[in-house]
Amino acid sequence: MTRSPTALRGASPTAAALTAVLALVLALLSPGTARAAGLTATFAKDSSWDGGYTATVTVRNDTGSAVNWQVVLTLPNGTTVNNAWNTQHSASGNTHTFTGVSWNATVQPGGTASFGFVASGNGDPVGCTVNGASCSEGSTDPGTDPGTDPGTDPGTDPGTDPGSGAGTPVERYGKVQVCGTKLCDKNGNPVQLRGMSTHGIQWFDHCLTGSSLDALAYDWKADIIRLSMYIQEDGYETNPRGFTDRMHQLIDMATARGLYVIVDWHILTPGDPHYNLERARTFFSEIAQRHAGKTNVLYEIANEPNGVSWNSIKSYAETIIPVIRQHDPDSVVIVGSPGWSSLGVSEGSGPAQIAANPVNADNVMYAFHFYAASHRDNYLNALRDAASMFPVFVTEFGTETYTGDGANDFAMADRYIELMKQEKIGWTKWNYSDDFRSGAVFNPGTCAAGGPWSGSSLKSSGQWVRNHLLAG
Repeated sequence: MTRSPTALRGASPTAAALTAVLALVLALLSPGTARAAGLTATFAKDSSWDGGYTATVTVRNDTGSAVNWQVVLTLPNGTTVNNAWNTQHSASGNTHTFTGVSWNATVQPGGTASFGFVASGNGDPVGCTVNGASCSEGSTDPGTDPGTDPGTDPGTDPGTDPGSGAGTPVERYGKVQVCGTKLCDKNGNPVQLRGMSTHGIQWFDHCLTGSSLDALAYDWKADIIRLSMYIQEDGYETNPRGFTDRMHQLIDMATARGLYVIVDWHILTPGDPHYNLERARTFFSEIAQRHAGKTNVLYEIANEPNGVSWNSIKSYAETIIPVIRQHDPDSVVIVGSPGWSSLGVSEGSGPAQIAANPVNADNVMYAFHFYAASHRDNYLNALRDAASMFPVFVTEFGTETYTGDGANDFAMADRYIELMKQEKIGWTKWNYSDDFRSGAVFNPGTCAAGGPWSGSSLKSSGQWVRNHLLAG
């Protein structure tokens, strides 16, 4: 996020595969046998690649009582579970046990809960039970006393937007591309993508669940989510494999809901992107290879460069972009700009230096960040000037101060919103979490409680941005 270095710390087939709930459904029904009313579980691959896949298991409660669930999968030799989310996971040999977590352990009558995992190996499950009974035939055991915990995650089945006849954003716009100074849809028409940025996933990963992403896509009507992965500050450098796997999972979850995704390489301190050059090579090579077949992934390769020249940022971009292009030749890449992505304004320059010496690559945009209570007319004017010279995407902004906290200035933020609407500049607001600071959209405790993701759970900045998204 935009601030001084000493400030706040803070693939492959997908949509089609989601619809193909595997015929094995983990345990087969006999032909012509009706499924008993009970607790059932279905398995579906979200994406696959040589040597692995991601999958979602959805538990459905057709009993008359609230049920706590446990799913046990038996995987064939050579296949195991590397990572899992929205569940507690344990393994003994080929047997993998999954139980609910606080927000989805209890399934109300007629409701569902889902969890997912990354598999190493390509074997489908050869056996499945839910609460001790066949996953396909179902358990009628109501399980343990669910108490008063309402923590069902009823929105984890992505499906389609129940309130829209126009399809998802990705269905409407297709593979976006840069045309002139604009971002355009598959037909070459300028398009403005609007949505939310996550906070750092090392701190607020629990805010990114099936139900919260359902809310963003279907209730808030967002087009895009920016997945913010810090490199330092307890981020990627501490566990490259774990953070990369989680980014794969989140990309697949957003893709299943028809959202565009910005993969945010969130460098901040140190501000020289070359400091993380080899890490970036490794990360973007794998991400681009895995998700090259998607039409919705954009790459933000350096969040907020600072303390370095534009020439240095440009040389970094011209090193990393070919790494992406080797696997994904035509997706949009967003390059951070000088001065914490202020187009240079925060370090005494401006957008003209970028216009005079652009990155030598196609399908490139440049990032601009602002915080309305801190960044006044000189920043707004720089954005206006830049929009006439080169393609800009506002990948991060806030209504508060650049620290991510303090009073909101909605009047100034509305001036930015109006300019971005006029110029069709895409944006993602900071941030989709329940951090205590004013920049977070949810009140503290919302994510741990599993929502709700609107209404009384929203801070004033959350109400403001949701209203703007709904207004179109």
